[in-house]
Amino acid sequence: MTERVGLVGWPVEHSISPAMHNAAFQAMGLDWVYDAMAIPPDIVRHAFVEPKRHGYIGLNVTVPFKQAALEYVRPNEKARAIGAINTIDFRNDTGTNTDVDGFIDDLKAHNIPIKDRRVVVIGAGGAARAAVYGLWQQGARVAVINRTRSRAEEMVAQLTFSASVSDISVMEMLELLDWRPELVVNCTSVGMWPQVEASPWPEDIPIPSSIVAYDMIYRPVTTRFMQMVRAAGGYAIGGLGMLVRQGAAAFSLWTGKEAPIEIMYSAAQSALAMRDV
Repeated sequence: MTERVGLVGWPVEHSISPAMHNAAFQAMGLDWVYDAMAIPPDIVRHAFVEPKRHGYIGLNVTVPFKQAALEYVRPNEKARAIGAINTIDFRNDTGTNTDVDGFIDDLKAHNIPIKDRRVVVIGAGGAARAAVYGLWQQGARVAVINRTRSRAEEMVAQLTFSASVSDISVMEMLELLDWRPELVVNCTSVGMWPQVEASPWPEDIPIPSSIVAYDMIYRPVTTRFMQMVRAAGGYAIGGLGMLVRQGAAAFSLWTGKEAPIEIMYSAAQSALAMRDV
């Protein structure tokens, strides 16, 4: 019998996860299928109740449902600490957050040091929560900025993975220059296709030349933010590796098998290229 997993969110037509996972299932000889299901935000309950009712093994969860998922399945310690779920296993009704694994594993794959580094996280949504958790867990010194400072302060106050999160700061952009960040992580959708000329870093604020930037956006492959960093002499990484590695973690959770990362990466690249034809 064919086993089914999938993605729920709004919208999902841009997702390359089906191509990535289905290529992995085929390569491993597994009779599994991965679907993408667009669920309007006003019927969020359907995103979790209906797939389970129709026999799905599990789900990936994307915006705007990562925090809402906490109400429908039991979060593990990591997901509870972050306050966001991106992967569900209906066999035990639990949820986890593989964004953390994907992000940290991809930084390590690029040989980016994390421990004791000054890191800026831009954003205050589910992806930012995962980034802050992963960086804190790896011993980084973290500062958060967001277009609306109060939302960043609210996010930090809600994080539950430490008895005290006083070592996680909320700053303004100009304060960060004095703080001399070594790694900047964009966790927002600013610069995502089709708004490819936008950047989360203001054009009138200089970018430190020695900085490393990680942009979680994967379409376009090279964002405006990444272009700005490279023009300033810095090193920039796009988000495709994170997408693949978080997907690989979900694949292993569902199937109990080691994910074929190179096959998933190749399928993701091909799917992206098809969208840009």
